Amino acid sequence: MFSISTIDDILEVEKKPLSEHQLAPSTYAAIKESAEKHSDQIALRYIFQGTDYKNSRDYTFKDVLANIHRAANLFTELGVGEEDVVSFILPNLPQTIFTLFGAEAVGIVNPINPLLEPEVMADIMKAAGTKVLVTLGPFVKTDIWNKVASIVDQVPTLETVLTIKIGQYLDFPKSLLAPALAWKAGKGVTKPKVPVHDFDKLLALQPSGALVSKRVAASSDIASFFHTGGTTGIPKLAQHTHGNEVYNAWATTQLAGLEGKTLFCGLPFFHVNAVILTGLTPFASGGTTILGSPAGYRGEGILDNFWKIVDRYKVNFFSGVPTVYANLLNKPLEESDVSSLEGCICGAAPMPVEVFNQFQKRTGLSIIEGYGLTEGTCVSSANPLHGERRIGSVGLRLPYQEMKTVILGEDGNFERDCKVDEIGAVVVRGPNVFPGYKDEFHNKGLWVDDGDGKGVWLNTGDLGRMDAQHYLWLTGRKKEIIIRGGHNIDPKLIEDPLVEHPQVSMAAAVGRPDAHSGEVPVAYVQLEPGAKVSEEELLEFAKDKIGERAAVPKKIYIISELPLTPVGKIFKPALARQQIEEVLTEATGKIDGLGEIRIKAEGHKQYGTLVDVQVENLESHRKALEEAFGVFAVRVELREIGKVSGVL
Repeated sequence: MFSISTIDDILEVEKKPLSEHQLAPSTYAAIKESAEKHSDQIALRYIFQGTDYKNSRDYTFKDVLANIHRAANLFTELGVGEEDVVSFILPNLPQTIFTLFGAEAVGIVNPINPLLEPEVMADIMKAAGTKVLVTLGPFVKTDIWNKVASIVDQVPTLETVLTIKIGQYLDFPKSLLAPALAWKAGKGVTKPKVPVHDFDKLLALQPSGALVSKRVAASSDIASFFHTGGTTGIPKLAQHTHGNEVYNAWATTQLAGLEGKTLFCGLPFFHVNAVILTGLTPFASGGTTILGSPAGYRGEGILDNFWKIVDRYKVNFFSGVPTVYANLLNKPLEESDVSSLEGCICGAAPMPVEVFNQFQKRTGLSIIEGYGLTEGTCVSSANPLHGERRIGSVGLRLPYQEMKTVILGEDGNFERDCKVDEIGAVVVRGPNVFPGYKDEFHNKGLWVDDGDGKGVWLNTGDLGRMDAQHYLWLTGRKKEIIIRGGHNIDPKLIEDPLVEHPQVSMAAAVGRPDAHSGEVPVAYVQLEPGAKVSEEELLEFAKDKIGERAAVPKKIYIISELPLTPVGKIFKPALARQQIEEVLTEATGKIDGLGEIRIKAEGHKQYGTLVDVQVENLESHRKALEEAFGVFAVRVELREIGKVSGVL
């Protein structure tokens, strides 16, 4: 493993062709190679309940590989071939991991978010062409089976449903009640016509020593379909090749120094972060994954006991979204030895400066801010663990993956490369960049050709600037995705249902800064002439129509006219800036004796958006203002009325 501190280190690494690193051709081959080297080492430790964190169910590398073989062989027996799809709708369980990599070994895996509404789940499976579904059986405090049972017969390609009994993880004597609790939860639920079988019972009957299919997947073969959004009926499924996933896990290992390390996984396995960063990365590099509860970080007792978990299992790294770090600031640390921690990885959403500073000051731990997207498999850049970490930047690119910012014309075509610190569209190309969405409909305008003859670039949809040392700074999102607690929300999921209302003419959804979730969605609507409907009525309508709970707007604003660009498109930056001004104004209301205050959010050539805050007697209120604003991921310039100060 090599150490990366600067862009020069990356360029030095790239003097050697990527092929000479002899990466495994598939995720199965990568895990198999690692398992053969570390056979009796613990690969996976599962904590079912955060309140009982001292008890874990442990699997060696030999155990993990055996269960991947069993899962793969079960899917083969059920008719899954190289181009067939196994979907799963599961919480975080050991079986989730066995399903994921077992499916990739013989076919294509399609993880689905259990929090989606049933109709959206059905649409995803239809788009994927799902042949086998692995899901959770009925049990108390979960509605996964109720959702699944209501829609599986709508998926024409689905031949088999496999269910997992979560009650098996209960300790005695609670385990005695598991069958009764499952029966009670499933009572009254209509049984699907599709055959339903017990996953674990069938798994136990399968050979564990090798793949019965003898399949040898190529690097270019499709390994997975990840749902990344899209309106109901036309889900957007990102295709990953085996080469994409293996390279991304390997490159991330090199950049962050993760080889052989113990990583805590609290993010869901329907998301690429868990799959690549805290799944494939440790499994392929001789590390250990600590899998924390079915609900991950949201599981009861996980965050409350997090530092004790780090202490007990000697965790070296964990990955979380900004809300996880904000929550951990309030958890007692003093009684735990966290000296095993080498770094904390943060991505998915901008980290508020105050949270960043407070966390590092309180814990002494290094936060590694990074950037990635599903279309880039997972990780595209990160601040170097052993180099300079620039707060607010998303660091240096991965070795062998190119990244730059460019100026695009109104037609989306390449005009020129950006100058240093000039804002433009962030584009990437390289071995982690996916081959495109499954449905060709979604690939329109996705690629950028700069004419260098070395291949097209992926237009990430993000805006940013590259500084002189090649650190990337994100300044906005051209594609206007709303990021709520690390979860991406396509505005169309909100806008399209709202305009179905007979009295709504147009709708626009934007993110509202939030101290807990980073952003929450809100919506603006313009009514039809003469329409009479209240914001409360529209909100109830939205709750019924929107197929993703996280996407339901926190608030709906009825305005006379939505702001438009000169060519007639809705100008969302004006609405987003209005939300910033509103949130910061509310935050200042908690500061005593502030006096006159003026808040104005405007476009900025370096930061994307900069908030100009003018107050009376700035120095006497500076600390209070910095604390109030620091919990939001926005750039603020504080100044006394009539004077210039500095940017937060």
